[in-house]
Amino acid sequence: MENMIQSDARNLTLVMDLYEITMANGYFLNEDITRKVTFDVFYRNNPDGGGYAVFAGLEQVIEYLENMHFSKGDIEYLRSLKTFDEGFLQYLENYRFCGDVYAFPEGTIMYPNEPIITVKAPLIDAQLAETAILAQVNHQSLVATKASRIVRAAKGRAVSDFGARRAHNMDAAVYGARACYIGGASSTATVLAGGMFDIPVSGTMAHSWVMFQPDEYTAFEKFAKTYPDNCILLIDTYDVLHSGVPNAVKVAKEVLEPMGKRLKGVRLDSGDLAYLSKKVRKMLDEADLIDALIVASNSLDEYTINSLIDQGACIDSFGVGERMITAKSDPVFGAVYKISSVEENGEFVPKIKISETLEKITNPGLKKVYRIYNGSGHAVADLITMEEEEVDLSKPYRYVDISKPWKNMTFEHMSAKELQKCVMIDGKRTVKKRSLTEIQAYVKEQLKNEIWESEQRFENPHVHYLDMSPKYYEMKMDLLYKGQRQGR
Repeated sequence: MENMIQSDARNLTLVMDLYEITMANGYFLNEDITRKVTFDVFYRNNPDGGGYAVFAGLEQVIEYLENMHFSKGDIEYLRSLKTFDEGFLQYLENYRFCGDVYAFPEGTIMYPNEPIITVKAPLIDAQLAETAILAQVNHQSLVATKASRIVRAAKGRAVSDFGARRAHNMDAAVYGARACYIGGASSTATVLAGGMFDIPVSGTMAHSWVMFQPDEYTAFEKFAKTYPDNCILLIDTYDVLHSGVPNAVKVAKEVLEPMGKRLKGVRLDSGDLAYLSKKVRKMLDEADLIDALIVASNSLDEYTINSLIDQGACIDSFGVGERMITAKSDPVFGAVYKISSVEENGEFVPKIKISETLEKITNPGLKKVYRIYNGSGHAVADLITMEEEEVDLSKPYRYVDISKPWKNMTFEHMSAKELQKCVMIDGKRTVKKRSLTEIQAYVKEQLKNEIWESEQRFENPHVHYLDMSPKYYEMKMDLLYKGQRQGR
């Protein structure tokens, strides 16, 4: 059913910064544009000071790159800017992306400063792809990571995305819902996202339904008769304990039970949720409605949910809106797209960005990223090596801890998994499209079986190690030394 519903086709090729086109124009006029380069996508810090992030948005990156083309209208607009060479504009008329792309599988638990996507492409192709790739990865990875934190706080209780109306626009609502589901949400209230991505949809009623009717009981009665198999009543429009719950119980007994149906649940959207949920639970149980669920919403996030559970709140599921769909507490993911090598005489020569700020120094060259596992299957570190290196863990393997490069460190009795996979060759997809259910299950499996509990803490999480092979570390140090000399 995935993609059963599609939004109107739009050509999004011009979702790029102007400087990408001006640089491409400059390359066209001054360089051999068949010469290839590589760019890496990576980020520098986990959101909310967390111990990990969730990689999301890869499918939309592949779709964008597969469909890159400049329409007649695009060309005319660019011509109107009076900035670009006419030969370059004619080149764009028949343009398509011809690069290769390597990436972590979508849903991979990831860490700072490792290349989650690598683009190997002709100079112009690699440059033009920057903004769209970053827009997709930054948005969806941010929201998926926030959703993962919120789902973890819920401790097995369902979390539904209620955020569309507070998202930054309609695309952010739809693709944010996709990211929420990847991060572990059980459903979305956004109907288009449900249709496009086969996400379960859920929802109850608004206060307007209750306020439109002459009284609360009538509102509940009409809703129950209309939706007897999925009746969840919003009980906080007037007075939760003196009106909302009694009317919900009355409808359950007088309307639903004679139909052979049960009240599915009630929803709280305001007030002291911990206190009210306990009172509501007691009242429902006393009315023999022990199977009726209590759903809570109202500006929830991982911290408020954690607090509610610590207080013993009787809440069965959470509807989470603005703080998940906007990742309100840390709304910038910060992934960047940096050149890592340039083809010279048939070989890729590593390039490095040097900065006075340590975290802005890049990891140069073509490389591989491995996840290292101990005997129990836990991920103990990630390892960057030269592209041509093979990691043999059948014997002690020496590596460099970049925070303590002077120490003699070895992996022993470990196993390794290469993280990047080829997803595009010559601009064409090479991997089968995965369902969101598969991606979500992949996230859950990693967090359950591979990622240490200490890395999943909200406060002071353990920092995942990113190590380097001695050969890679020496290459990077050599480039840093040479770069310093060139800058003088």
